[in-house]
Amino acid sequence: MRLDRLAEILDAFPRKTVGVIGDFFLDQYWIVDSSLAEVSLETGRTAHQIVEARVSPGAAGTVTSNLSALGVGRIEAAGLLGEDGNGFELLRALERMGVSTQGLVRTDERFTPVYTKPMLRRGEPPDEEQERFDLKNRTPVPEPLEDIILSGLDRMVESVDVLLVLDQVQEENRGVITLRVRERIAELGDRRPEPIILADSRAHIGCFRNVMIKPNEAEASAAAGPSSGLEDLARELYARCERPLFVTRGARGIFVFDGVRFGTIPALDVPGPLDTVGAGDSASAALASALAAGCDPFEAAQVAVLAASVTIRKIGTTGTASPDEILATARRYRLQVEAWPVVSS
Repeated sequence: MRLDRLAEILDAFPRKTVGVIGDFFLDQYWIVDSSLAEVSLETGRTAHQIVEARVSPGAAGTVTSNLSALGVGRIEAAGLLGEDGNGFELLRALERMGVSTQGLVRTDERFTPVYTKPMLRRGEPPDEEQERFDLKNRTPVPEPLEDIILSGLDRMVESVDVLLVLDQVQEENRGVITLRVRERIAELGDRRPEPIILADSRAHIGCFRNVMIKPNEAEASAAAGPSSGLEDLARELYARCERPLFVTRGARGIFVFDGVRFGTIPALDVPGPLDTVGAGDSASAALASALAAGCDPFEAAQVAVLAASVTIRKIGTTGTASPDEILATARRYRLQVEAWPVVSS
């Protein structure tokens, strides 16, 4: 990819609108100073001391944070939150980024999902993440709430250039992307060429139809079943979604299949130390933004690889990538980047 073409793509982001529908979590970080540990007088057990607490949008919210960092002009969010303090904190964090949150429905029939992440501070950065505590809804989404989500989905597709579907909850019908919502997404993808719809799912990627999909290699393999190789796996998934697909492969880059051509955009040779947490979310946001800017799938994957190459260098945090950081990375690895082919659709 030529650097002037990359700059042209990045310059288009502020003129685009991306919608995000799915499971918005609150990421809650507790920084624990091990040197201050006390013994509880009541139980005799260790009382860990939290010296700092911070929150940020998680799951679909992490992708939304990445869209904001990329400079996307308008970001619309749709999902379900509880009428609780965690929902208030999550809304406030999203609104501070300028995200339109009218599609985030607050209800006392659900609680706001939370990932609580104790981080052990030993004196030297980075803080070390400990075992996580997850707060998720364990009951099916009530049908009236599904109806509200479906109405919001129908409105959202009228106003966005790309719709990102983030299916985080593994248990069927417990998260925002229920079976009914997935069926409506398939109907929308079938009957209208725009907006582009891109789906990312922890456990149900093989169930999406008529949309682009972005699984990692393990998710793709689990969805497609036994296959003799990545190309066969891609053909199997394409037969279901009938749209281009992206398979993220970590240090091996992103594999792309548009129904006719296969291609791998290799990862950059970035030296360590590296932190891959959030790299997939960064790639999702970059893919959506680049597709909104008119890129073909192969070119969009190149932008995604560059964005992920920025975020993995941010140690101890779920990083994001800005256009300036992406351009700086492309200049640093210019020989690798300009060797990537541009395949026009």
